Amino acid sequence: MSDQHQNLAIIGHVDHGKSTLVGRLLYETGSVPEHVIEQHREEAEEKGKGGFEFAYVMDNLAEERERGVTIDIAHQEFSTDEYDFTIVDCPGHRDFVKNMITGASQADNAVLVVAADDGVAPQTQEHVFLARTLGIDELIIGVNKMDVVDYKESTYDEVVEEVTQLLKQVQFNTADASFIPISAFEGDNIAESSENTDWYDGEILLEALNDLPEPEPPTDASLRLPIQDVYTISGIGTVPVGRIETGIMNTGDDVVFQPSDVGGEVKTIEMHHEEVPKAEPGDNVGFNVRGIGKDDIRRGDVCGPADNPPKVAETFQAQVVVMQHPSVITAGYTPVFHAHTAQVACTIESIDKKMDPSSGEVAEEDPDFIQSGDAAVVTIRPQKPLSIEPSSEIPELGSFAIRDMGQTIAAGKVLDVNEK
Repeated sequence: MSDQHQNLAIIGHVDHGKSTLVGRLLYETGSVPEHVIEQHREEAEEKGKGGFEFAYVMDNLAEERERGVTIDIAHQEFSTDEYDFTIVDCPGHRDFVKNMITGASQADNAVLVVAADDGVAPQTQEHVFLARTLGIDELIIGVNKMDVVDYKESTYDEVVEEVTQLLKQVQFNTADASFIPISAFEGDNIAESSENTDWYDGEILLEALNDLPEPEPPTDASLRLPIQDVYTISGIGTVPVGRIETGIMNTGDDVVFQPSDVGGEVKTIEMHHEEVPKAEPGDNVGFNVRGIGKDDIRRGDVCGPADNPPKVAETFQAQVVVMQHPSVITAGYTPVFHAHTAQVACTIESIDKKMDPSSGEVAEEDPDFIQSGDAAVVTIRPQKPLSIEPSSEIPELGSFAIRDMGQTIAAGKVLDVNEK
């Protein structure tokens, strides 16, 4: 075990082998729990499939997945020599994009899986774009399914070129990207160098993961804890639950909830069913506040110190990037904004300027509309009270996803909050 922790996103198009790669990483690092392996071994013997193979585990997982069971293999955690990794947001999850943006999964770095036989697909584009917008530091690109293309170097080179163009298009610094030819299914270049790719002499995947930079410690911003749920627990009372994004919560602290605008003293804090005196960024906690009833607060509220309360926006200015929208977006458009745990309909009141994504310069003042691929600065008016922070001050509460028609249409960062 190492003492360094990394949140790792595994991103890429749905059929390019992300789940197999997750399975392979867990398998190669000894992180698939023994009982899971035993269970599969027993089944294999019953069915007369001798020789317990990784492929068989994956087949079973695939079957379970088809039945609609999301497999929780070991909570998606594995360790290398350098880091304990948590794989955030199991790949292929339909809320993945939304979760990735709203910080439910603050990934430090990412592995992008691109199938050698398919190259860049629509989701590849969307995920790379998000990685860039959300400030993923390093991207390891696993060119997967090399076994399917007979380990041809020329096919690998074509995919590398195609992905490099995509990275340039979204202004991702290609110096922070590394490419590795892999087969998650066969195991090539994951835990050891493969003879099948003797033309490749770079790092294998586990080495590349070991070499990732250490994540930045969270900002020293004050307490911000978005509420996920509110429970009533006998003997304690009202218990809001959520993950501390920034700052520290101590028992005895005076806190407020915004935008519900109520507050009180923290009486108890619980973590993993144990009472603790304080909790820090990344901790999932349940806590009880003197005088707060079940109907006083709700999901989407943010808890913070009474003397530095979470901001509530009358309007806010943000930089957004439109990923996909069937037509054009004009002032007056009112989709749903997902920010931390809140979901609030918001109106784009004005489109202030269109940006040139490559230079970051202003391309056009007060444009009439924006469309897919555009980056712009816009002014937004929430239809219901919303607590949100400038991303320059508290990045963890400064990013959001815009959804409409069942898809993520844009991602954004808060520049400035005009408080209520």
